[in-house]
Amino acid sequence: MKYSVIVPVYNRPNECEELLESLTHQTQRDFEVIIVEDGSSVPCREVVERYADKLAVHYYDKPNSGPGQTRNYGVERANGEYVIILDSDVVLPEGYFAAIDAELAANPCDAFGGPDRAHESFSTTQKAINYAMTSFFTTGGIRGGKAKLDKFYPRSFNMGVRREVYQALAGFSAMRFGEDIDFSTRIFKSGYRCRLFPEAWVYHKRRTDLKKFFKQVHNSGIARIHLSHRHPGTHKLVHLLPAVFTLGVAFLLVLALLSLCFGYEIGTFVSLSPLLLFAFLIGGDATRQSRSLAVGITAIAAAFVQLTGYGTGYLSAWWRCNVRGEGEFEAFSQTFYQ
Repeated sequence: MKYSVIVPVYNRPNECEELLESLTHQTQRDFEVIIVEDGSSVPCREVVERYADKLAVHYYDKPNSGPGQTRNYGVERANGEYVIILDSDVVLPEGYFAAIDAELAANPCDAFGGPDRAHESFSTTQKAINYAMTSFFTTGGIRGGKAKLDKFYPRSFNMGVRREVYQALAGFSAMRFGEDIDFSTRIFKSGYRCRLFPEAWVYHKRRTDLKKFFKQVHNSGIARIHLSHRHPGTHKLVHLLPAVFTLGVAFLLVLALLSLCFGYEIGTFVSLSPLLLFAFLIGGDATRQSRSLAVGITAIAAAFVQLTGYGTGYLSAWWRCNVRGEGEFEAFSQTFYQ
């Protein structure tokens, strides 16, 4: 068997069904599917059972330990030459595995990853969040599926690894957030070949509201500091930009408030003008790309949430880890999936 699809699931039976349904439409069918329930209170066992006659699917249930350790649990039971790591909230186009086959035939490698897109059926908020996570103006385009940097680091929503490489590296670490970047970094450090497969993309729902999105990116900011400690030399300028943006927003808002308090209305406008210009830029670009004014307006909020959420997480971790000398920590950690 060539591929083993590993999917950790936590309280997402409906999304799991959408993923399984998309797997039944693949033009290349040399794969098995391993669904690992990570201590869910709303399990997807019945959903998986409905696909037993359509897919080579296996279901396991285990106590909650987070997605990284749950992926390792699934890989231990895999038979494929490559393991494909997917989030439960993705949907595959029918040519997904055919695209992987074509890339591996043209230029073999040990690990790979693909980009994500927003489906037309996604909500306005989901499309706006997708824009915020992939736009050049918010992330420098490093999440948009283009090989702009010196290396491509696969993310766990859409990642493939040769199974013997996965086992040699002992899979994902016990990090609760940023575990996919940690794993990708160890792949490169060990001398394995890793590439972007631009045509092996998935539809990715991401978070469904801005509050959950803030929690996600806040923990990503925290994880960046932890990753820089685990892997010295991996911190790049682009990782610092959200923190600079956050401090800049705070400074401009304080300046605007002081100007307002002292009756200096022009000063208030001047202080807020960079933020208004950024909002106009984001709104216009998102509207152009999505052809939807509603997505464009929501993308403004999503972009500010993405940058300030990551920035505040980064700054809090920098203070606690670099200044106060504390160890690794996380926020909003009632579960690993919220």
